[in-house]
Amino acid sequence: MALGTVEVVALVVFGVLIFGVDKIPKLARSVGLAKGEYQKAVTEVTSPSKVEQDLDRGGMTAEVSSESE
Repeated sequence: MALGTVEVVALVVFGVLIFGVDKIPKLARSVGLAKGEYQKAVTEVTSPSKVEQDLDRGGMTAEVSSESE
């Protein structure tokens, strides 16, 4: 279900009436910062840490494992 032009305009007008013109940029900025923090946390959780990568190599760091090859 997509929003049409009329619905988007109504939401913008409603937002201006509720929050006021001064607070909308602050609200958008804080939403953007929250989104950035969320994406940072998701990538941090999904990517393996350095310790996990070392354990996959039998407990050796990347430098040590490349020297032994």
